[in-house]
Amino acid sequence: MERKLIIAANWKMNKGPAETVEFIEAFLPGAEELSEKCDIVIAPPYVSIPAAAALLADSVVALSSQNVSDQDAGAFTGEVSTGMLNEVGARYVILGHSERRAIYGESDQFINAKVQKVLAAGIRPIFCIGETLEERESGKLEEVLRTQVSGGLADLTVEHMTDVVVAYEPVWAIGTGVTATPDQAQEAHAFVRTLIEEQFGKEVAATTRIQYGGSVKSGNSAELMAQRDIDGALVGGASLEAVSFRDLIANAVA
Repeated sequence: MERKLIIAANWKMNKGPAETVEFIEAFLPGAEELSEKCDIVIAPPYVSIPAAAALLADSVVALSSQNVSDQDAGAFTGEVSTGMLNEVGARYVILGHSERRAIYGESDQFINAKVQKVLAAGIRPIFCIGETLEERESGKLEEVLRTQVSGGLADLTVEHMTDVVVAYEPVWAIGTGVTATPDQAQEAHAFVRTLIEEQFGKEVAATTRIQYGGSVKSGNSAELMAQRDIDGALVGGASLEAVSFRDLIANAVA
């Protein structure tokens, strides 16, 4: 079965509301043509979501949040709930990003609680996994990915998985300018697909979209997306400039 590409911009802690408006107004012309072959997602910081939502509401580009709380409401200073994201029109949420795991100590169990909360709210999770350079070099790649997939997707149903996007991001390639070779990325993606098959069955594994993340840019997006098990990209630095992000997508779908 052919899986439609999904390319998402993760702006991290960049772009306030004014810059967000400037980017989207520059990016949207031409996006409709690209969207025929690729789902396009933009994830601004929380404060810029309303500005993005206003411009993306009737467009082919979907709005995403970079994170969400595992709670519905209450005394959780600094947190944002799925209900709030639904109110502003967010259709995706990035969960389990390596920066959330490494810097803020988010565990597989905690990420799983968020995945379940997001799915219950009718929002699609972009569920991130990936190994550090030390883990890869010590032969723990498969062990790390197995733990992250089984823990992060625990207690999900086959039906849930139709809304889950998986993003494989080797931590050593994020923001470093170093990209996994197409062969390295394909090998890891194929392994992740076998893990999904073990947990949810062959049909789910065949239809689940698995993005690659880690220094994806316009110059390498075509080669990466050409790999059999790579179904899109989660893009950091190269998504911060409208022209470079559009070029990246255009090359990927060409």
